[in-house]
Amino acid sequence: MKEIKKQIQLSNLQPAALVEKTITLGQGKLSSTGALAVKTGKFTGRSPKDRFIVKDSITTDLVDWGDINLPISAKSYDALYDQIIDYANSLDTVYVRDVHAGANPNYRLNVKVFTEFPWQSIFAYNMFLRPSSRDLESFEADWKVYSFPGVLADASKHGTRQENFSIINFTEKTIIIGGTAYTGEIKKGVFSVLNFLLPTENNVLPMHCSANVGNTGDSALFFGLSGTGKTTLSNDPARRLIGDDEHGWSKESVFNFEGGCYAKTIDLSATKEPQIFSAIKFGALLENIGFEADGCTVDYEDVSITQNTRVSYPIYHIDNIMYKSRGDLPENIFFLTCDAFGVLPPISKLTPEQAMYHFISGYTAKIAGTEVGVNEPKATFSACFGAPFLPLNPTVYAELLGEKIKKGSRTGDGTINVWLINTGWTGGAYGDGNRIELSFTRAMIKAALNGELNKVDYHIHPVFKLAIPKKCPDVPNAVLNPRDTWRNEGEYDSTANKLAQLFSDNFEKYKDKANKETIEAGPALI
Repeated sequence: MKEIKKQIQLSNLQPAALVEKTITLGQGKLSSTGALAVKTGKFTGRSPKDRFIVKDSITTDLVDWGDINLPISAKSYDALYDQIIDYANSLDTVYVRDVHAGANPNYRLNVKVFTEFPWQSIFAYNMFLRPSSRDLESFEADWKVYSFPGVLADASKHGTRQENFSIINFTEKTIIIGGTAYTGEIKKGVFSVLNFLLPTENNVLPMHCSANVGNTGDSALFFGLSGTGKTTLSNDPARRLIGDDEHGWSKESVFNFEGGCYAKTIDLSATKEPQIFSAIKFGALLENIGFEADGCTVDYEDVSITQNTRVSYPIYHIDNIMYKSRGDLPENIFFLTCDAFGVLPPISKLTPEQAMYHFISGYTAKIAGTEVGVNEPKATFSACFGAPFLPLNPTVYAELLGEKIKKGSRTGDGTINVWLINTGWTGGAYGDGNRIELSFTRAMIKAALNGELNKVDYHIHPVFKLAIPKKCPDVPNAVLNPRDTWRNEGEYDSTANKLAQLFSDNFEKYKDKANKETIEAGPALI
């Protein structure tokens, strides 16, 4: 296969050198925080409808083909790969970064990332694990990533939907990205590769979650879609952060896939998210943010470019982190949902079967006004809290989760507690009720982590069959049962049934592969 000429490659430059090159090329500027600020151009987010997997002897029978995992031929891949290499060889400089994906060396991938722009290489430095100088001397890539925004596809010739593309080829162990400069495509491409390889080859569960560790060594996992509070709630000053977004659960540990964090910055403040706020300094990369009138001071409320304003920074920008980005097996797992219907309890305990059901469902809700035509809460389901990155059928990941939950944790009786946390509405749906106070959510999570909720009585939700604690320290009892918070209990019952039906309808597509116990763990209409 074609290769990029060695003489144009600049390999493993330090961030300071890449910042200097970015500014010299007029591709970015230093902000008041010290972080480099860039614009990613036409695309300010991922384009999931333009992500493809080459359909070949490796993937044909294993990938869950459909609207998420779109097939493309090896012939189309080859043509675009050659186009990328030819384009790269026409440039004066190509930036190369050698990185690791996976903090557990038993399951680590060595990845070589080729990029068109210097700031893309900063992103790779920030987001992946940085090899030691000794590792770099003998570095051999298991996978290669080529990200060149200047390369455009011809949909009629290449079988793509439009000019931009992200293609994973498991036979060639390569990811090619063109037509978009949004750096998240690099990160999520590698995540998708791990999501395919780890369960099939190593019995490791890949997870779209954050993770932290308490003073006694107890690990906790936080799953949740955008807007549910995953980053906010896992960044706890009293606990050490393993990682922000992508992890593996092996037989011996929970480990970070990454070496940094990629956080949303919309409405960021030192009060709400102090750890993230203080991590934005020299070496961090701000994407698509706005500025105050001086053109230098960052305005985190400015959404003139996009609401998906972002920052990437190496994990060492946070003081309270876990050594080597690994922790023991989890003792508590939190599924976070922002329920805009106001139905789900602020905290409830799940059986292993319910955990598998809610893991497959991956529920949250969009509020009215977030999209054109959305006038009432809209349920959103993303399998395993990360459907766009799952090459295998969601039931494969759920079965692996259930197996690991039943095996238990590292201490005591080995029990792993799974909790469903509603960070959304109470006392009514969005527009009528109120958002659950963050202080209450923090108190409930603290009580779960400290074992205090193992000492209280529970009652069962009549529709969702969830175990709801009757008491929780530092939380009013009246808040715990959502039905009691509504002015009209009949309206609550009606809304609960409506949401239960949405869960049931969504789960229909998984019934042919889910086991009986998982199916029966879903809600029951009354």
